[in-house]
Amino acid sequence: MAGHSTNGLSRRQFGFLAGAAAVAGAGSLATPSIVRAANAPRVVIVGGGPGGATAARYIAKDAGEALDVTLIEANPRYTTCFFSNLYLGGLRSFDSITHGYDALEANYGISFVNARASAVERDAQQVVLADGSRVAYDRLIIAPGVDVIHESVPGYSKEAEEIMPHAWKAGPQTKLLKERFDALENGQQIIIVAPPNPYRCPPGPYERASMFAHVLKARGHTASRIIILDYKPKFSKQALFAEGWEEFYPGMIEWYGPDVHGGIQGVDPETGTVETDFDTFTGALVNVIPAQKAGMIARDAGLADDTGYCPIDGASMRSAFDDNIFILGDASIAGAMPKSAFAANSQAKVAAMNVRGDLVGSKVFPARYTNTCWSLIETDNAVKVGGQYAPGAEGIASTSTFISQIHEPADLRKANTEEAAGWYQGITADIFGA
Repeated sequence: MAGHSTNGLSRRQFGFLAGAAAVAGAGSLATPSIVRAANAPRVVIVGGGPGGATAARYIAKDAGEALDVTLIEANPRYTTCFFSNLYLGGLRSFDSITHGYDALEANYGISFVNARASAVERDAQQVVLADGSRVAYDRLIIAPGVDVIHESVPGYSKEAEEIMPHAWKAGPQTKLLKERFDALENGQQIIIVAPPNPYRCPPGPYERASMFAHVLKARGHTASRIIILDYKPKFSKQALFAEGWEEFYPGMIEWYGPDVHGGIQGVDPETGTVETDFDTFTGALVNVIPAQKAGMIARDAGLADDTGYCPIDGASMRSAFDDNIFILGDASIAGAMPKSAFAANSQAKVAAMNVRGDLVGSKVFPARYTNTCWSLIETDNAVKVGGQYAPGAEGIASTSTFISQIHEPADLRKANTEEAAGWYQGITADIFGA
């Protein structure tokens, strides 16, 4: 595996790194005084997260007045799932992971529609909003994230998530999980049900366990335990997490794969229990993270296959089912790329380049993608994994990879932590234009 940098990733450095994923991304910035041509082709983006907002910004800034860009998002402000575990761990405020769209409107001339997109009429090339109004498009980008499949865990439901929060879609669920976590007393047990593949942020459940343990340790709750019941026989960065848990939280975190628990049979929100073939586990806090699928609007539009996710052309992020539609981020089947914010941001730049090529004839360069995922195990101790990607015969393929190693020195792990913080600052500026 390739080595990795020991230097912190500044906001400026992130901009250079992320921009390298789409060589054609450079161009003059749109200005607030921009006047669109009356007949400018219409680009509509549904979903204002790392994929959708990035695509809107890059299309608008590089196409100038040549394209009419509309971003549709149900939430007036966006709370990032990435870094939300640090909020649970008391290392970030909720406000610090919440971002607005004002700069996209003011600086790039993007029309922001704060509404829920309820359907796509592909034949008419229109997006239907919840109030029944319609927004026409020449090209559509859909970045709806994921929906959790409540019924994938027997006994779990939309109602049960208010008792056993998943917090895998950031916002109210994140606050609820922290509220329930903060109310725990010493000696009370936490159960995390980790999902099957594929799902958003592969290392996320294990970073979350680390952040829970970080807080419990700081509070002196040495009698408390965290049990992870996993649908998977192995997980991302497993050796690195295991090493960190033994070093910083000995005896506090236990991970059980299916070969140990024998299978998760179901949960009972009333009793706070998780039943497996091996035993029944009881937690004062049960964090159930179910299986996932592409956001409903993409599925209802007929853009997903039997997996529940959306197949795409790896050279462009164009839907396999509709040449006028692009699918970004967690909702897409992106081959070797994980479902991460960095991946969605990288994919958005490739899609933006192809949309401009379709509608204004700008040059389209070969697609290149990149991703890095940092996970915090303890304050000043972060590990990372990532790689470079390109279109292959069977979708997006990995061209190089790197991963942190066990027994790394403390100063390297601290540098990773600083790098992750610089990345967050850089990528949120890249997404939201602030």
